[in-house]
Amino acid sequence: MEARKVTVSALQFACSDDISLNLSSAERLVRAAHKKGANIILIQELFEGYYFCQAQREDFFQRAKPYKGHPTIVRMQKLAKELGVVIPVSFFEEANNAHYNSVAVIDADGTDLGIYRKSHIPDGPGYEEKFYFNPGDTGFKVFQTKFAKIGVGICWDQWFPEAARAMVLQGAEILFYPTAIGSEPQDDGLDSRDHWKRVMQGHAGANVVPLVASNRIGKETIETEHGKSEITFYGNSFIAGPTGEIIAVADDKEEAVLVAQFDLEKLKYKRCSWGVFRDRRPELYKVLLTLDGGNTHS
Repeated sequence: MEARKVTVSALQFACSDDISLNLSSAERLVRAAHKKGANIILIQELFEGYYFCQAQREDFFQRAKPYKGHPTIVRMQKLAKELGVVIPVSFFEEANNAHYNSVAVIDADGTDLGIYRKSHIPDGPGYEEKFYFNPGDTGFKVFQTKFAKIGVGICWDQWFPEAARAMVLQGAEILFYPTAIGSEPQDDGLDSRDHWKRVMQGHAGANVVPLVASNRIGKETIETEHGKSEITFYGNSFIAGPTGEIIAVADDKEEAVLVAQFDLEKLKYKRCSWGVFRDRRPELYKVLLTLDGGNTHS
């Protein structure tokens, strides 16, 4: 069996609300990951600026730009081509009258392989994304890159096992989740960090694939319609192995460049031998289409 080894990386840094500074930070860390041998490098969600969804403000729609010709995507295409790496790029997309939380996947030769639009849109204190983002219309997607076939979900998507399974059923060999999550403005006692990690570790283990999650750090304050809102992002970016084990993890305060290597050919046969796809019973899962929160639709 010939090895097919791929090195993945998760980046973690604090964002300012200055696009140029954040792009410089992202590029610097991508270059650092490349020096560590990374082939596929994940940058955190909406890294161009502060996580603006703490507030419902009309002026924040100005942060959105069309997908085609997006300056951040173009810059990352040049960087990916220069270094020969794959970079999923998170951005706030304007599409005529619609707006999406999207990721463009850039291949190692700088080719734009297409976009995924976030499917699950949260709505709660400090995370009021339904004000800004339409539900994604791309469906769950996988992208054939130079190094691996990858699936990309975005933040809230990472809480849904159906999304992870759908991507792996389409052939995803590694799952990537750019993220922005931290404290809860309405409840100082609520800390979702460990829950957040365990859920994604479960996706890795249930599907027998590696998983990469990249989150931001730092405290961000936004002027909202009700005064100031503040979130302290808890970082803890991590890379999980195919049984859900943590291979590499960052802390809640420091900038980080995590790397881990996997033999995808070996893992392919591990998935086959474990039987979780052989023993699936899709005909029994139709109940998922008729049940909503425990209530049967009439």
